[in-house]
Amino acid sequence: MPEYDKAMRPEDITRLFVERSNAGDADGVAALYEEGAVIAYPPGHQTVGREAIRALWEKVLANRPRFEQEQPLPTLISGDIALTSTPPKDGAGARAQVVRRQPDGTWLRLLDQPEFVPPTH
Repeated sequence: MPEYDKAMRPEDITRLFVERSNAGDADGVAALYEEGAVIAYPPGHQTVGREAIRALWEKVLANRPRFEQEQPLPTLISGDIALTSTPPKDGAGARAQVVRRQPDGTWLRLLDQPEFVPPTH
């Protein structure tokens, strides 16, 4: 995998995600996740592990979606764990990620909930 800019703050991950997604770089998006990370996507399912997340984003990015930066809500940090979130511009309810500080001081996503939507029942 190529050398990518690293998230030095938890909030950097969202910016890097948007940049890499808009460039169609599934490998770069996957590099933002820990090896055993879990993403709640596609809706109603979970994708587990960096390689599965890379494959998922490869499929999603093949359609060339365009992502926009969203204003982050205040980050909650407790030691080496942080909760980041944004109110999405697309009205998807909310987005939230749990990130963890790595031994080198950078941050990676551990849990990713890209959409919180009200239940339909």
